[in-house]
Order: sequence, then C-alpha cells, then structure tokens
Amino acid sequence: MFMTNPFAELSAHISPAIQQGYVILMAILVAGGTILDMMHKKSAKYFFENAQKAKKSAKREVGAGEKAVIAVKVLADEVLTSGEFCNVKRRISHLFTMYGTVIFIVTSAIMIFQYPTPDTPAPGYLPLLWHIGALMLCFGGYWFWFGIRVDVAAEGTKWYHLVRADLFILSLLATATFGLLWSFGLSSGLGRLTTLFFVLFVISSTTLFGSVLWSKFAHMFFKPAAAFQKRVIMADGSAENLPMDYDLTDPEVQKRFPDIAEYMGNNPAYMGKGIRREAPNHY
Repeated sequence: MFMTNPFAELSAHISPAIQQGYVILMAILVAGGTILDMMHKKSAKYFFENAQKAKKSAKREVGAGEKAVIAVKVLADEVLTSGEFCNVKRRISHLFTMYGTVIFIVTSAIMIFQYPTPDTPAPGYLPLLWHIGALMLCFGGYWFWFGIRVDVAAEGTKWYHLVRADLFILSLLATATFGLLWSFGLSSGLGRLTTLFFVLFVISSTTLFGSVLWSKFAHMFFKPAAAFQKRVIMADGSAENLPMDYDLTDPEVQKRFPDIAEYMGNNPAYMGKGIRREAPNHY
C-alpha cells in the first residue's frame, strides 16, 4: 500500500489526461477563489491603505536590507515554524497539518503528471511520502478537531457542532482520510468499497479546492504578507498608532509623559507581565 502509486492504478479506468486536467482545474479554482476572496473582503486594499497610513506616522525608514531580514524572520517564524501559536499543542497540531497538506498535495501532483501509468513507475519514496503526508494531515487535523478547537476546549461545544468556518478543515480531513482508504482498498481488493472511497475522495477534494471563497483556504496566502507588514510597522516605529512598550523608569520616557511621575513616582514598580502572566491553556 505505502509503496504503490494509486494514481497510476487509477489510469486503467480514468486516463492520465483527465486526472491532469482535474488538477489544473483545481489550481484554477484555488487561484480564482483566492482573488475573489481578496476582492470580497478587500484584504489587499486594507493592507495597502494600512501600509500608507503607517508610513505617514513612521519614526524611521526601513531599508531594503532590513526588510529582507524581516522577510527571513517571517519565513522562519510565522511560516515554517508557526511561531504565532503560543500554545504548544496548537502549534504542533498546526505543523503536522500544514506540512502533511503540503507533502500530500505536492506528491499527488508529481505522481499524476510525472508518473501517471504503471509503465512509468514512480520512485518508491513518492508514494511513501504521499501516504505519510496524508497520515500527518490526519493526525494534526483530527487532534485539532476533537481536542484543541477553542469552542471545544474552552467553551465545551460538542465536536459535531458545525459552522461554515469549519468547511476548510473538514474537507481537508475528508480528502486525506478517503485518499488513504482508497489506497488501502486498491491494495486490499475491496471492490465496490474502493470505488466508493475514490468517489468520496474526489468529492471532498473538489469541495476543498472549489470552496476557497467560503472557507479559510485563502488566508494561507495573505497571512505571511500580514505578518511581514506587522513587523515592518513595528520596525519603523509607527506601531499602528498604538503605544510602544516603554520602560517607565527611563528618564526620556518620563520626560515625554510627565504624568508618570505624578501618578506612579520617579521609580515605578514593575507591574508584571499583564496578559502574558500565564501560558494560554487552549486555542
């Protein structure tokens, strides 16, 4: 099972050209859905206007070299390691889901386009990676669904309570689950059950890629851009017009805000970590 390319086996019933056309269609749906999502929510317009607003109140100019360093930090922190999640369980779950999804989709495309038939056997590591990616996705996704979601972990909502925002994670989990079951059916000779699993696999994957406008799929593309803009805003001193994290004992800060000494004295006591005084216990 783990060393078999299921798409090559499928070529006996569905031609490679149709499989490849399906993948191209799904890519078009993702691109189109993302563009429509940005137009509907006006995400690009918001980012542009926010950047222009921050530029007017910036205390310093961030050079190209510093922006390149910030981009690397965003890639290393927010993108590759999901550093925005303070909860360790949520972070691990997200990393399994994210990398599992990437591996699963990329290996699917490679096997469909490069090794579409049994006459062009795929290297053993490709089907293995395809199955491992699907298993990673299921591990992280089901862990999130049943135990980490904020409404489940913190609010006691039942796991089967569904809203439109759940469309992305559920269709993603269904795609990986039915993909694994379909592959298992091929290797085990389950007959009609294998066909059923394949049909459900196609339905769930079509829902996943075709519902970008109504799901959270699109946020994966503009989330890094938002993280980059936030770091630039902090670097140039505009801080989205929010107060900076000042040291209240600093004479320059007290000079700028003379009422500090009036209300808190010349040597204000340390007030603690505030909202960060304890680690988050849920989402």
